[in-house]
Amino acid sequence: MSDFFRKLFRPITATLDFIQTYFKSLLFLLVLLILLAPAGSESVKPPNLATLTLTGPIVDAQKTLRRIEELARDEKIKGVLMIVDSPGGSVAPSVEIALAVKRLNAKKPVVAYAAGTMASGSYYAAIWAEKIVANPAATIGSIGVIMEGFNIRPLMEKVGVEPQVVKAGKYKEAGTPLRRWTPYERAEIQEHVMDIYQMFVRDVARARHLDADHPETFADAKIFIAEKAQKVGLVDMVGSIAKARKETEKLANVQEPRWQEKSQWERYLENLAESSARAFAAQLRGWIIR
Repeated sequence: MSDFFRKLFRPITATLDFIQTYFKSLLFLLVLLILLAPAGSESVKPPNLATLTLTGPIVDAQKTLRRIEELARDEKIKGVLMIVDSPGGSVAPSVEIALAVKRLNAKKPVVAYAAGTMASGSYYAAIWAEKIVANPAATIGSIGVIMEGFNIRPLMEKVGVEPQVVKAGKYKEAGTPLRRWTPYERAEIQEHVMDIYQMFVRDVARARHLDADHPETFADAKIFIAEKAQKVGLVDMVGSIAKARKETEKLANVQEPRWQEKSQWERYLENLAESSARAFAAQLRGWIIR
C-alpha cells in the first residue's frame, strides 16, 4: 500500500524536491549578482526615446493602452517607435489603439515599424503614426472586414438536438449558428460589415492622405509587400528597424538619443524566469516519460 501512495504522489514530491534543490541555488546566485553588479554602469541621464510593441492577434487593448498612456505622461520621452507584427484582430480594440496612438503622436512623434505583418486591425492601429517604416519583406494592408459564422443545424439533426428560441426583434437572431441565415438577416449583416469597412477606408484615407473615393488602389483587403505598399501610399519608407530608429530620433529632434532599455536587473529576472521554466519543463517531461 505504501508503494502505491509513493507512486501516486510522486509528481508532487518530485516538484517539491525540484523547488528545494534548485530554488535555493537560483536565489543564492541572484543575491550574489546583486552584490557583485558593477555600480554606475548605466547612463546617469534618463532615456529620451522609447519603444511600444504590438504583436499577435488584437483581442484586448488594455495592456497597449496602459503603455501608451505611460509614454504620453513621461515628459522625458520625446519620441516613440511602435514596433508592429500582428495579423490584426477585433475591430473595437484596434480602433481604440489607433485613437490612443493619434493622441500620443499629437504630444510627441510616433514612428510605426512593420516588423513582419502590419495588416487589417494592426494597420488600423498604426495609421496615425507620424511615419510608417516597413521591413522590406513585411506584409502590409488587408484593409477589409470579415464576419464568419457556422451553420451547425445538420450536425444537430444527426445527434437529435432541436433548438428552442424565444426572441423579440426581427434581427435578434441574425448570425445564429443554429440554422441557415435568412436573406434579410444576411443583408443586415452585410450592411453592418460594409459600415465598418467604409469607416476603415475613410480613416486610412484621412491619416495617409489618400483618395477615399478610390479605395480599390489601397484597400479591398489587398495585401502588399513593403515596396508596393509604399507605392500605393500605405507606408512612407522601406528599411530595417535601424532606419526606423533613426527616423524616430530625427523626428524627436534629440541631440543625444538615449533609448529606454530594460535594466540589467529586469533582464536578469527575465532570463532567470525563462531558465527556471525550461528546467521545470524538462523535469516534468522526465516524470511523464518515466
